[in-house]
Amino acid sequence: MGSTSDKIKGTANEAIGKAKQGIGEATGSERLQGEGVVQEVKGKGQKAMGDAKDSAKEAIDRAAAAAKRAAE
Repeated sequence: MGSTSDKIKGTANEAIGKAKQGIGEATGSERLQGEGVVQEVKGKGQKAMGDAKDSAKEAIDRAAAAAKRAAE
């Protein structure tokens, strides 16, 4: 899975998790609130994974460019 899709899925999971928490709070459902918290945390993790993939790709690209310059 690419970094963009990780970030998109993470954003969606965060939003759905927050919505579940709100609905659970409004209806008094502790189970729904708990599910919402878990889903929101999952979304934050997915977004962090996407950011990490971007950072790794940028570092690899910089290293490759530096190696190419050194070889010239």
